[in-house]
Amino acid sequence: MSLFQRVRLLALPASLMLAVLAGCGSTPKIDGDNPEKLYAEAKDDLASGSYEKAIKGLERVEGRAAGTLLAQQALLDMAYAQWKSSERVQAVATIDRFIKLYPSSPAMDYALYLKGVVNFNDNLGILSSISKQNISERDQQASRDAYQAFKQLVEQHPDSRYSPDARERMDYIVNSLAEYEVHVARYYYRRGAFVAAANRAQQAVRDYQQAPAAEEALYIMAMSYDRLGMAQLRDDADRVLKKNFPNSRHLRDGVRVQERAWWQFW
Repeated sequence: MSLFQRVRLLALPASLMLAVLAGCGSTPKIDGDNPEKLYAEAKDDLASGSYEKAIKGLERVEGRAAGTLLAQQALLDMAYAQWKSSERVQAVATIDRFIKLYPSSPAMDYALYLKGVVNFNDNLGILSSISKQNISERDQQASRDAYQAFKQLVEQHPDSRYSPDARERMDYIVNSLAEYEVHVARYYYRRGAFVAAANRAQQAVRDYQQAPAAEEALYIMAMSYDRLGMAQLRDDADRVLKKNFPNSRHLRDGVRVQERAWWQFW
C-alpha cells in the first residue's frame, strides 16, 4: 500500500468517540433537530460522498451542540468533508478554528494529522498528468504548511497512532522541497542565469543536506561557478560532490534534460 493510500481520516481517537457515545446515551432524543440525530444523518451523507450536504448538516450539529464533544467531532468531520470537496482553504480554516477552540481536546493529534494531510494533498489533476508535472515543480507553501503540522504532531504527540505515518510524510516533504529548489536551479542554469542557479542550488545543499536532490544541487553549483569563472568555488563544490557521491550520474550525464511542457504534447 502506497504512502498516499494510508489516510485514515475518519478514525477519530477512541477516547473522543467513547465520550461522545456516553454523552448521547444520557441525552434524550427530543425531535428531528436533536444534535445526535442530525449528526447521524450527516455521517450517512459523509459516507455516501454527499459532502456538500454533509457539511451543511455538520454545521447545524456544531451550532446546536456548541461546546460539547459532539461539536468537536462534527467540526473535524466538517473539515474532512471540505477537503474531500476540494475546498482546502476552508478545510484548513475549520481545523485552525478547532485548534483554537479546543486546545486540550483528545482529538488534537488527529486534528494536526488532518491539517497535514489536507495540505499534503498530492493530487495534481489532469493537466499535471498530461504535462508529467512532479509535485516538486509546484509552489511549495502547502508542503511547508503540511510539514509544520506533522512536525507539531510528532513532537507533541509522539505516541499517537498518526505519528508514524506523519514521520513518513515529513521525509517525503523534505525530499520534495529539496527537489523543488533543484528544479528552480536547473531552470536558471539552462537559461544562462548562472548566479541565480548557483544560489538556488546552494540553498538546496544548505537546507536539505540529507535529501537525494543534494547530489544534483552540488553538480549545478560546480557547473554554474565554472561558467562564472569562479574556479575556487567550482573546485570546492566539485570536491564535495565527488567525496559524497563518487559515482554520481551527473558527472556522466550532466544537467537533466528538460521534459516537454504540457502544451507541447500536441
